[in-house]
Amino acid sequence: MTSDDSLEVREAEAPPAFSLTTGRTRGYHRTAVDTFLAGARAAFEGDGEISAAEVRVASFPLVKGGYAVGEVDAALGRVEDALAAREREQAVRSGGAGAWVEQARAEAQEILDHLARRRRHRFARSGMLTFGYRIDEVDHVSTRIVRYLRDGEPLTAEQLRSAAFRMQRGGYREEQVDALLDATIDVILAVR
Repeated sequence: MTSDDSLEVREAEAPPAFSLTTGRTRGYHRTAVDTFLAGARAAFEGDGEISAAEVRVASFPLVKGGYAVGEVDAALGRVEDALAAREREQAVRSGGAGAWVEQARAEAQEILDHLARRRRHRFARSGMLTFGYRIDEVDHVSTRIVRYLRDGEPLTAEQLRSAAFRMQRGGYREEQVDALLDATIDVILAVR
């Protein structure tokens, strides 16, 4: 048996970390996910350099027989939460709780300032011939963010992570909306 054969046998014996897709459904590339999660584990244990923000923007190729997307995304959310808590803990130890709270408050105010724009004008638009996020759907989520930051209404990082918007011609530019959602998640994780 060659070393390649023994590696294949070990991989076949090891149960997959997540459910696998079947049929025409595609899932995340198993090796890419396993490698990334190993790096995240090392970072959490203090031997790596993956941040909570990097976990949030991680992406993987879609392949037949890959890991179930929903399961991996849920696991990544838990990893992000754990890394964010650790980062918060380290920042509070080094700079003090007051500095941490002030930073989170300043970030929250920037988000509120941005969302103070009137409805349908909160983000730049894609061109009339290109697609962007549906304006009414983004405005609805934006209103929920304002209510969370200003009034303390419930909103979780998971709700924002799972926010999905349909597309429309001349809609809001995706990168701007995504950046604001990421910033809001940072604030939510900072004040947990």
